[in-house]
Amino acid sequence: MIYLLPILAVLFSFLFVYVTKPKNKETFKLLLAFSGAFLLALTVFELFPEVYMDSDSKTVGVFIMLGILLQIFLEFFSKGAEHGHVHLDPENKEFPWMLFVSLSIHSVLEGIPIESHHNILYGILVHKIPIAIILSIFLLASKIKLIPSILFIILFSLMTPFGTFMAANFAFIETYAVYLNALVIGVFLHISTVILFESSEHHKFNLRKLLVIIIGIAIAYVF
Repeated sequence: MIYLLPILAVLFSFLFVYVTKPKNKETFKLLLAFSGAFLLALTVFELFPEVYMDSDSKTVGVFIMLGILLQIFLEFFSKGAEHGHVHLDPENKEFPWMLFVSLSIHSVLEGIPIESHHNILYGILVHKIPIAIILSIFLLASKIKLIPSILFIILFSLMTPFGTFMAANFAFIETYAVYLNALVIGVFLHISTVILFESSEHHKFNLRKLLVIIIGIAIAYVF
């Protein structure tokens, strides 16, 4: 299931958009806010304690900061698609290679901690669904043909399970698991906090978003 669920989450999100054809991405702001809070809380509750348990704290901190910087770098190419923003030209008919590569690197990395922290899977699923929906809205509304769009989504859906597969089968990943997980923590911290800040309107939380964020944190704590 840890391999299958991320694939199904992305594919069904694309199918949902293809069938229902939602036009307004603003509809998914509450879901994005929930996903940001849930992923941030799971990161703090699940990943943080372990990486600091048996390793040099400053070195772990360096890798967390590197993860934040890596995600900032990736967003120069993805234009913020990881947190629900696709700013590419909808008139462009070319396959969006830079978007695909940056999203793929992000997805492979987020798959690594799933192998040893199965609860993180749920945070990633909740994160992936609104992102996949917004990405699908962009692809289907753009001038990119349907077949390349489907190929994009299929390959994208495979990247997180590929990261989990690598973590389970590649010895060097197991050897450096603490530092790789610290790197992923940095990625998650950046993504989730950006989602939370951007889910506010004019930097003010309304009551519904505040409640959704609190619910996301509470559910993560129960997990």
